[in-house]
Parts: sequence; C-alpha cells; structure tokens
Amino acid sequence: MFEIIPNWHPIFVHFTVALLSLAVGLFVLVPFMKSPLKEQWQIVARWALWFGVGFTLLTGLTGLYAYNSVAHDTPSHAAMTDHRNWAVATIVLFFTLAVWSIVWIRQKKVLGMAFVVCMMVAGTVLASTAWHGGEVVYRYGLGVMSLPQAEGEGHSHSHGGGRDHGGGGHENAMDDMSMDFGGMDEVMSDDGHNHEH
Repeated sequence: MFEIIPNWHPIFVHFTVALLSLAVGLFVLVPFMKSPLKEQWQIVARWALWFGVGFTLLTGLTGLYAYNSVAHDTPSHAAMTDHRNWAVATIVLFFTLAVWSIVWIRQKKVLGMAFVVCMMVAGTVLASTAWHGGEVVYRYGLGVMSLPQAEGEGHSHSHGGGRDHGGGGHENAMDDMSMDFGGMDEVMSDDGHNHEH
C-alpha cells in the first residue's frame, strides 16, 4: 500500500470539516427558507451531518494515531494536546447532534431552534479545532517532511517584514531601499520579489 505522510488523518479531516461546515450552514439557513425548498435543504443538511459524523469518527481515530506516532518536541506536544482536546469536544458535540436528529426524525418531530443553536455552537468548536490543527502543522511543522533549503539561483526570497523564510534568502524589494540598481546582481520579477541571478 502506498505511504501517506504522516498518515490518513489529513485526508479524512478535510471531509469532516467540509461536511460538518455544510451541515451547520444549511441548518442555520433552513428556518429562513420557504417550502418546498426548505424540506429539500433540511434533507441535505441532515445527510451532511450524518456523513460528516461518519468521517469524523475516522478522522478522530487517525488523529489519535497521529498524536501517538508523529515525532514532536515539548512546545509542539502542547499544541497537539490542545488540538486533540478541541477535537474530542467536536466529536462529542456532533455525534450527540447526529443522534438527536436521527431520534427526532424517526419520531417525526421537527428540529427546532434549540437544535440550530446547538449546531452553531458545535460549528464554532469545529472552527477552533481546525484552527488548532492548522497551528500544529503550519506553526510547529508536525507531520510534514523537512522543508528544502532555499539554495541555488533564483530560489531564495523572503516575504514582507524582512523575515527570511527561505534560509539564506534576501530582503523584499520594497523593504530593501539600498538595492544596487547599477548592477545585475538582483533583478525584480513581476511578482514584486527580488530574485538573485
């Protein structure tokens, strides 16, 4: 089987976020809709919730595996733990809402405003979970292979504020007013970055 780096968690998590966000959005909009569109959107919202919860269980399991297997240091461990805790809250909330919706549909009851408010709360928790997950990857670099060093002609540059993200790059043209206009050492490209040639 082909290797997924670091594991399947990044794949399943996108289905979770997309489907559950869709469910939240639709449940919020449904009360403002008119028949027959209202009934159709409710059906889509319920199925998005149910499929989203199904993917969320897979996302949680693969996330737990990632939590216990990805190499990390002390600061990134704290970030991973925050993300895990938010994820547990998200799973519990949406699983509860899915069961609530199934029970009420079977009893032929209408999901009222209390359900919609709970969906909005769950959606907020989902957004926080996703944000913490992004922090784990993009701030702490967990679950990614090492980034290449920016070496060679035209491959090193920095973006804004004079911070060098490429390791050995040079300043943005707008930040470096001492650029040598007489030589051909640096040429400004169309994207507004200086590239060495």
